[in-house]
Amino acid sequence: MKNTVTVAVTQQEPEWLDLSASVAKTCRLIAEAAQNGAQLVTFPECWIPGYPVWIWYVDMEKDYLKISRNADLSRSRPVDVEMAGRYITNSLSYGSEEMQRICQAAAEHGITVSLGFSERDGHSLYIAQCTIDTTGQIVMQRRKFKPTHMERTIFGDASGRSLLNVSSLPIGKVGALACWEHIQPLLKYHTMLQREEIHVSAWPPLQPHSGGQSLWGMSADGCLGLSQVYAVESASFVLHTTAILGPKAIEAMKCTDPLFGIPGGGSSAVIGPDGRLLTKPLPAEEEGILYVDLKSDMILACRHFVDACGHYSRPDLLWLGVDTTEKKHSYPARNEEQ
Repeated sequence: MKNTVTVAVTQQEPEWLDLSASVAKTCRLIAEAAQNGAQLVTFPECWIPGYPVWIWYVDMEKDYLKISRNADLSRSRPVDVEMAGRYITNSLSYGSEEMQRICQAAAEHGITVSLGFSERDGHSLYIAQCTIDTTGQIVMQRRKFKPTHMERTIFGDASGRSLLNVSSLPIGKVGALACWEHIQPLLKYHTMLQREEIHVSAWPPLQPHSGGQSLWGMSADGCLGLSQVYAVESASFVLHTTAILGPKAIEAMKCTDPLFGIPGGGSSAVIGPDGRLLTKPLPAEEEGILYVDLKSDMILACRHFVDACGHYSRPDLLWLGVDTTEKKHSYPARNEEQ
C-alpha cells in the first residue's frame, strides 16, 4: 500500500429504479471525489438502481406466517411481479453502454471506483460489486456469496470466480464484500488471505434498532459493528459504505415497515485497522462524501501485533479449502472416442 491513500466514501441516495439517472449520478460523484483529491471512491450495495427494499415489506392486514392454501400470493411483496420487472429493466449489465460510461468516468478522472450494483445477466439478477481502475478497466467482478433471506426472491448465488475479490492496484490491495457476507467466517478469511489492505464494506440503507424481537445485527449499529470487527480481524482499513432512503423511495416501492420504511439509513464510516472510527458520522438522512487519508503505517503497527493470516495463525492445525472455479451452465461436450 502507498504511504498515504485518500479515499472517498459516499453516503448518497440512489436514483431509485432509474438506470440512466443512476449512471449519471454515479459519474457526477466520481468526478466530485476525484476533484477533491480522492484516489478511491466507494459505492454501497445495489447502488444501481437502489436496493430493492420492497422485498422485506409485510402487509400487516394479513398474517403471512399463516398463509392459507387459497391465499392471494400476488399481495405478497417478495412476489411483486410489476416491481421486479422494473427492477430487472433498470439493473446494470457488464458490456452495456451504461457500464462503459462509468468506466470512462473512472479513466477520465484517474480514480479507482468500487461499485455496488444489481447485475443483470439475461433475465437473472445478482448482487454485484466490481473494481474499476484508473484506466477504466474492470479488474475485479464478483457476486454476493449468498443473498440474505428475502434477497433470494430476487437475486441468484455467486460461483467460484467471486471469491477472487481482492485487486492489486498502485494504491494497494483493495477488496470488497457486501452486507452480511461480513458474518461468513470462511469467506472473510479467504478475503484476508489475499492480503487485502483496503476493504470496501458495502451495505444498503441501515436503520437504528427498532427494539422488540427485531435483530440488532441488522441495525445500523449492528452492521457498523460487523465492519469494525472485520477491521480488527484483518488489520485492514474498512470503508463502510451505506445508502440513504428518502421519501421518494418509500413512495415508489410502497414500503412502510420499520426496517426500510423510515427516511434515513445513512451510516457511512471509515474504520482504522485496529477498529477505531476515523470519521464522524453524517446525519442519517444527509447526503455527503467522507474523505480520509489512510496511512499505511497503521496497518504495519496492527499486523506486527497480530496477523491472522501470518504469525498469529496455525495453518498446521486449521486451514481453508477453496474452489475458485466458475461453475457454468454447460461445458464442451466430451468426445468418448478420444
